[in-house]
Amino acid sequence: MNAKIILAGTLSLALVSSASVAQQSLTGTVVKIDRIHGTVAIRQTQNGTTGANTGGSSEEFKAQAGLSLDALHAGDRVTYSVAETAGTKTITKLDKK
Repeated sequence: MNAKIILAGTLSLALVSSASVAQQSLTGTVVKIDRIHGTVAIRQTQNGTTGANTGGSSEEFKAQAGLSLDALHAGDRVTYSVAETAGTKTITKLDKK
């Protein structure tokens, strides 16, 4: 019985930890916007590097319902938060720098 309680506690802690990591604020550069499908591709800025945004790959995200992409353009530097649900990464917060 105690083993089940410990296992359940460990699993819930792991879920909470991964959710908080997913919600951390990230920084990057917009490389592509698809307003029709509500997606945006962002190249994440590497932490602790000089001359950030040199090379690197971009990742495409779905914009959360109600999140406007109208004022966003390729090349804009942004801060953003991402949540993953059922394998789909969704931007939950997006601010232009």
